[in-house]
Order: sequence, then structure tokens, then C-alpha cells
Amino acid sequence: MKRVVVISTSLRPGSNSHAMAEQFSEGAKAAGHEVELISLRGKEIKFCIGCLSCQKTGNCVFKDDVPAIMDSVLNADVVAWATPIYYYEMSGQMKTLIDRMNAMYPKDYRFRDIYLLTTAAEDDEYTPKRAESGLQGWIDCYEKTTLKGHLFCGGVNDARDIEGNPKLQDAYELGKNI
Repeated sequence: MKRVVVISTSLRPGSNSHAMAEQFSEGAKAAGHEVELISLRGKEIKFCIGCLSCQKTGNCVFKDDVPAIMDSVLNADVVAWATPIYYYEMSGQMKTLIDRMNAMYPKDYRFRDIYLLTTAAEDDEYTPKRAESGLQGWIDCYEKTTLKGHLFCGGVNDARDIEGNPKLQDAYELGKNI
């Protein structure tokens, strides 16, 4: 059994990327894994100010919702990120959280496998490439980790456009096969 943390970064209620996160989570649960689905909706996540205090102390100077999220990530075997694609990039709140997770860098971590679930109105193959590249920058800082999978669902725009889309089943299967 693996401990799986799924981080849904969309702030829109009923979003398509959150639907993917839910299906990935359900697949992982069906395979017998312990799953925590974290939605950034309603979370307080302040911007990193680059003071690097966290590199010395292992803790950020800000007191918000990030430390609890970091604890979950540090203790996970698998981390899955779900994001809508905005202007051919990950959501701003995902990037802000990644920046704030700088406090994890000097700490020991369990996670090895990273997954990315993306949705966008555009359906061109290149649409999610910058988001994947941005996440790869974070992954590269953790030498024992790899991007194990990236599932992209394009052509979805309005809330719950993804309903009935075969990519939902693909997200479930991806979670089931981690």
C-alpha cells in the first residue's frame, strides 16, 4: 500500500481538473492505496518572498495553509498534481505552492513518483508542455523522484465539460496502476 497525495490546484468549483483529480484518487483507492485529496480552493497560500529563511530553519516565515500541505507531501510515496492550463502554463496557485514548498528542500522526503493531470480548452498536443516543464523543474530538485505519468484532457472549458469524457476513465486507471 502506498500513501498518495493528490493536489487539485483549480479554484473553480466543479472544475474539470478537479474531476480528473477525483478519478485518479478513486482509482488509487480501488487499488488499496491510502489517498489524501487536497484542494487548494479556500486555502491561504501566501507568495514566497525569497528570503531563504526556510533553507536554514526548514520552516517558512509565513503561517498559512502551506505547512500542512508540505507535511502531507513529505510523507507521501506518490504525489499527483491536477491543474487547469491557463495561457499554456500551470495555474498560478500551483506555481505559488511549488515556490512555497522550497522549505521542503533540506528535509528528508518519501515521495518518488509524481503524476500530472492537466485540462485545457485547447486540445493541441503542445498545450500542456510548459506546465509539464515547470513541474519538472520542481521534480529535478528532488533527485529520487521522477515524473511517472502525465494525462492531458483538452477541449474542455466550461465547468464539468469533462463529464462523460474517456479521459476520466483514463485518470481512474492511471490512479489504479500507480
